[in-house]
Amino acid sequence: MHILRHHSPVPKTLQGGVFALGNFDGVHKGHQIVIGEAAKVAHEMGVPLGVLVFEPHPKQFFFPDEPFFRLTPFRAKARLLASLGVDILAALPFDAAMAKRQAPEFILDVLVNGLHASHVVAGYDFRFGKARSGDATMLAYMGSEEGYGTTIVEEVSHDGEAYSSTRIREKLAAGDPRGAADLLGHWWTVETHVMSGDKRGRTIGFPTANLALEDHVQPALGVYAVRVEIEDGPHKGFYDGVANFGKRPTFDKKDVILEVHLFDFAGDIYGHHIAVSFIDYLRAEKKFGGLDELKAQIALDSDKARALLAQTPRT
Repeated sequence: MHILRHHSPVPKTLQGGVFALGNFDGVHKGHQIVIGEAAKVAHEMGVPLGVLVFEPHPKQFFFPDEPFFRLTPFRAKARLLASLGVDILAALPFDAAMAKRQAPEFILDVLVNGLHASHVVAGYDFRFGKARSGDATMLAYMGSEEGYGTTIVEEVSHDGEAYSSTRIREKLAAGDPRGAADLLGHWWTVETHVMSGDKRGRTIGFPTANLALEDHVQPALGVYAVRVEIEDGPHKGFYDGVANFGKRPTFDKKDVILEVHLFDFAGDIYGHHIAVSFIDYLRAEKKFGGLDELKAQIALDSDKARALLAQTPRT
């Protein structure tokens, strides 16, 4: 997959594609339908399949002090889009200049004269341009004037529930990772680097990899059954485990981190990049009376996680 960081200049080999437009946070089932429509048109026309997004997310630009909300930061989003067969990811910088760009100007400068898009596909609620003044109607009208085709995808849902990034965040906040996965079409996954911790887990027989969620949305505090991919190094591969996301009240900690214990694993992965998929919520975080009580509970959590994961297909 080719990644473009600017809309101009674009190599001629990457011009003329069909582009799906949107933020695609989570790359959920609704997003996949939009991208799937673009893929069909691209295949029929014999041109590359592209996706256009903004980095950072416009909400981050306008409200930099708000809590992290993204389901899929850029690296995770790019990997998911590549798995869908996307040829070109145009990740355009959302800065002051882009924020001031009028909607018709965006179409002309970015889609027509920059990417030379032959066709664009967007959801019915896609908005763009200064003050979000551009909409699907404008996109289609200017397409008829400027020579690109347009497909607008109406709202899609399953069992009466719309596919929505906001709804997925709500499910994660409620401790429902399986419900979130039903809307996503894949497990919700945190991708980040393993950082050095206080190594307390080793002393009680449950060594953990400590991770900061960085720019991910925060799920419910508590204990989870997880699947982990170590992406590089001698331990590269997939592992089952149990994780605690929280403040570790037994040790009077205040900061929130993700601690992951990998089953049947021994090795040093400090500094490695790993992906942690949240499968099941086991229990809320609680304060224990001492290390022995904590150790006994982790053993119970591990047994429950093993049982749940054994019943859960890896794909």
